[in-house]
Amino acid sequence: MLKRIDIKLLLCVFLVFLIGLISIYSSTYKEDKPMLKFFYRQVFWMLLGLFSAFLLIKIGTWKILEYSYYLYVISVVLLILVLLVGVSRGGGHRWLKIGSFTFQPSEFVKLSLVLVIARFLGNYKDKNIRFGFLNSIVLLLLLACPVFFIILQPDLGTALVFIPVLLAMWYASEVGIWYLMVFSVLGILSSPFLWSILRDYQKQRLLVFIRPDLDPLGVGYTVAQSKIAIGSGNIIGKGWLSGTQNILNFLPERHTDFIFSVIGEEWGFIGALIILLLYIFIIIRGLRIAANADNKEYKLLSVGIVVLLTVHVIINIGMTMGIVPAVGLPLPFVSYGGSNLIISILCIGFLLDIQRQAK
Repeated sequence: MLKRIDIKLLLCVFLVFLIGLISIYSSTYKEDKPMLKFFYRQVFWMLLGLFSAFLLIKIGTWKILEYSYYLYVISVVLLILVLLVGVSRGGGHRWLKIGSFTFQPSEFVKLSLVLVIARFLGNYKDKNIRFGFLNSIVLLLLLACPVFFIILQPDLGTALVFIPVLLAMWYASEVGIWYLMVFSVLGILSSPFLWSILRDYQKQRLLVFIRPDLDPLGVGYTVAQSKIAIGSGNIIGKGWLSGTQNILNFLPERHTDFIFSVIGEEWGFIGALIILLLYIFIIIRGLRIAANADNKEYKLLSVGIVVLLTVHVIINIGMTMGIVPAVGLPLPFVSYGGSNLIISILCIGFLLDIQRQAK
């Protein structure tokens, strides 16, 4: 089963995780004593993710694709349960708790939606097969259903991630391109309506992105401190456990959404460049796997996974630098959190299995 596994891709992911692990240790280091529970939990989730990826490869990507609609329904049901009995943190209902185990169903939805879109569009293996208006509506409904429940949590950042994933997979399928263009234009034209349904704090985040001085002690403060941390790292950084914005607790959410700021402060431009190059390698490797995939479903699944990871990287790093709005997306393999880490590893598991089966 382990024959033809892409060792370079696996090693690259491990290096990114290792950078994240030492950054989590640093970001939770207080008063000359680390809070090791975050460190140990991240290691545990990594091992759990690797075990899950091993099972995935054992079962096979094709078998999982056959059950993609069932997985999709389960993920939507979990989103509904979040709204009914979910755990509230920071003003949002985004987690389910089973005993001492807490997880975020919206992370599971990311992968299940990619699977179901790959399965749906993969049915049109020949681009000459008619892909009509009703097919486009069904495809959009597959997207709209989980997005609706995620927005209710509320979690606008996660909801927006699905849009570029759908667009990329739809374009890669080479079917219904005319409908793709029409719906894209309609989506852009509907922006004023979408603005009107946003909650006040969501509007505030977008406005703060344009004018940070509007909320200097809230979202604007976090972004400002993040930019200070990254900028103060200069070329080689201040050194591990030596970042002042980090250690002196000036930077909020530094072990989760803003962990790239810790990397920039402690390891400087060189450290930030290294992790960016590692991500670029993972993305290029994923695109190569998509290009060499045995069938259309595998190709679309690979494209969806690559775009999903890429969007997370661009938005997370962008918001820490103040060039995109702060929407609270984790940095894959780096940010603290079990749900996203496990799903990210499963994404790599699919890529490894697809590459392993390529002729």
